[in-house]
Amino acid sequence: MITDSIKQKIMRIVNVFETGSAEGRYDALVVYPDGRGGSRQITYGRSQTTEQGNLKNLLQRYLDLDGRFSAEFAPYMDKVGRTPLANDNAFKELLKKAAREDPLMHKAQDETFEILYFQPALHFFEAEGFKLPLSLLVIYDSYIHSGSIPGFLRTRFPERTPLRGGDEKAWILAYAKAREQWLATHSRKILHPTAKRPRLFIDESAKGNWALDAPVKVQGVTVA
Repeated sequence: MITDSIKQKIMRIVNVFETGSAEGRYDALVVYPDGRGGSRQITYGRSQTTEQGNLKNLLQRYLDLDGRFSAEFAPYMDKVGRTPLANDNAFKELLKKAAREDPLMHKAQDETFEILYFQPALHFFEAEGFKLPLSLLVIYDSYIHSGSIPGFLRTRFPERTPLRGGDEKAWILAYAKAREQWLATHSRKILHPTAKRPRLFIDESAKGNWALDAPVKVQGVTVA
């Protein structure tokens, strides 16, 4: 059963991967050359949404909440995702300022990440017959990091999901290993260090921590 405390622990573990903090750094902002065609793009917030991805959705939610800095963001709304803003220092400072000074930016991030990432991950988890907390962690991390459970990765191993008569632990372990190998050997070398994410899940499965009832050490941070 996925209780609220398990959900929060899963989110805290992923927060560490995303921003180095279990609580999540809402003002975290970096620029990576991981956009379309290797272009530079902003990644922002507790779950590091991207300029070419869901940043506009996040900002629209902030405007809908009538956030304190809504008027300052409004002129950017037609640009986000269409006009590169990685070099726009005023925009980047505005993003950080809003997260530091307005609780509604925290609310906008929490609601956006819940709708766009956690709920789809939970739907896949439940629809495919998974039950264990570590399974949801693996699935949610994949949605946060890659936006889904990529179909091409599922073709790289023969295990089936519980819905299709497979063994839950075998599928999760096979998926984590396939994801680790994919990230570690990806043509975009910037992704290589992120192979540590599925590697951690493989280690936790080896420890038998499927219920996530034991503390999980993530990048030096212990999530109890």
